[in-house]
Amino acid sequence: MPDLIDLLKSRRSVRRFEEKDIPENLLSEVLESVQWSPSWANTQCWEIVVVKDSAVKEKLQETIAPKNPATKAITGAPVVLALCGKLGTSGYYKDIAVTKFGDWYMFDLGIACHSICLSAHAQGLGTVIVGLFDHLKAKQILGIDKAHELVTLIPMGYPAKIPPAPKRKDISDFIHYDSF
Repeated sequence: MPDLIDLLKSRRSVRRFEEKDIPENLLSEVLESVQWSPSWANTQCWEIVVVKDSAVKEKLQETIAPKNPATKAITGAPVVLALCGKLGTSGYYKDIAVTKFGDWYMFDLGIACHSICLSAHAQGLGTVIVGLFDHLKAKQILGIDKAHELVTLIPMGYPAKIPPAPKRKDISDFIHYDSF
């Protein structure tokens, strides 16, 4: 298994997938990575809808914004993970938001999302994080209740094409010592 830095450097947003199912044991390992992801006060505010049904994926594809390069990935991937966050738990103490940023579910789901993408990549799978879609319509398609917010869709499968690495900033361009 590659080390963490190698995984970070080699992981790409994959939008084209082979027509090959993901074995249940690999899917379970990817989902287990979320189970062990850190969250605010261990609230574990995430919920994941695992979408395999092609009819549901077709409906989800209709929610994708025009010209979104991930449109075909929704139906082309054998699995789409819909990440949801339970509202009013992460960042809360006694039902009151206790930080400047209020509900931390986006932060916790960002960590969970990263865990999914790195774990999938370590298993030879590809992912792409899709955020530009009609969240309300997709939420209705998936039957997600008002207590939860749908944040992202993650198509996942065996990569048919792996894009090259995008240009990255130099470390010196974003690091500050002792003050901004």
